[in-house]
Amino acid sequence: MSQVEAVLDLKQWGNNLGVRLPVNVARKAHLHVDQRVRVTVEDDGRVVITPVDNAALTLEQRLLLFDPARHGGEAMASEPLGAEKW
Repeated sequence: MSQVEAVLDLKQWGNNLGVRLPVNVARKAHLHVDQRVRVTVEDDGRVVITPVDNAALTLEQRLLLFDPARHGGEAMASEPLGAEKW
């Protein structure tokens, strides 16, 4: 098993700290943009980032993620469109 390693600097991001993962690290870990992860601090101080399975989201959780600007407007049109007009 080949190991991928990077030494990175923590940066201020608002009131938080942030780190940018190099693409080779993200690929090796099968991480991608907008993916949910769990961050855990172990007893020895190690920070572990683990992907979270999004398949378990409830309908309510999925609806909270809906972004009209990103997904093309309202979830349901309020007026008839196209072949619905008569």
